[in-house]
Amino acid sequence: MTLERLQKVIAEAGIASRRKAEQMIVAGRVRVDGKVVTKLGTKVETFSNITVDGEPIERESLHTYLFYKPRGVVSTAKDEKGRKTVVDYFADVPYRLYPVGRLDYDTSGALLMTNDGKLANLLMHPKHEVDKVYVAKIEGSLSEDEIIKLKQGVRFDGHKSAKARVRVLKTNPKKDTQLVQLTIHEGHYHQVKKMFKAVGHPVIKLSRERYAFLDLKGLNSGEYRELSRVEVDRLHRVD
Repeated sequence: MTLERLQKVIAEAGIASRRKAEQMIVAGRVRVDGKVVTKLGTKVETFSNITVDGEPIERESLHTYLFYKPRGVVSTAKDEKGRKTVVDYFADVPYRLYPVGRLDYDTSGALLMTNDGKLANLLMHPKHEVDKVYVAKIEGSLSEDEIIKLKQGVRFDGHKSAKARVRVLKTNPKKDTQLVQLTIHEGHYHQVKKMFKAVGHPVIKLSRERYAFLDLKGLNSGEYRELSRVEVDRLHRVD
């Protein structure tokens, strides 16, 4: 007999993220074999009859996509302001997908979309230190001291960032701007923008060029591709 946590089963069925599944359980919206379950951590048999809001759940096959998120798109399933969301681009995909982490509204680039709750939780856990490579167009040019500060970690919002890798790609003296590649593994709110601001160089434009070993080669803005089994297995081993 195989037992799994109820919130995990709900998440892996593509109904909601594990955190939202927990909220559903506490709110009394989930029944197991006809009985309301509100205790978090409850373990259920994999073949149990589970319903959410009266609707039975079915385990979906697991799928993960690499999406080239455009600017002006929200990295959520729904937006209260009515703005376009990343989920809107997957209207023809017969699975309930969620973004792995977020990219800012005005930031473009690599974003994973999945219905694999286990994979999403693994990738977002800080201990795995998944590399994220950004290219930022900043005001002014970094000095050697500022580059060292970014590499060693800078303070923002009462937090010191972990060490980063920094590479200057291009300097435009006429416009007083610079293109800089920044590689980090954290995911604090507006982190890249705040790191550059901390050294006196506000970000003008930002994109994420790579997530772990995945880059955007072959994709245009707004396009996506499904990851292969080999790529998904590699993500499960990422550290």
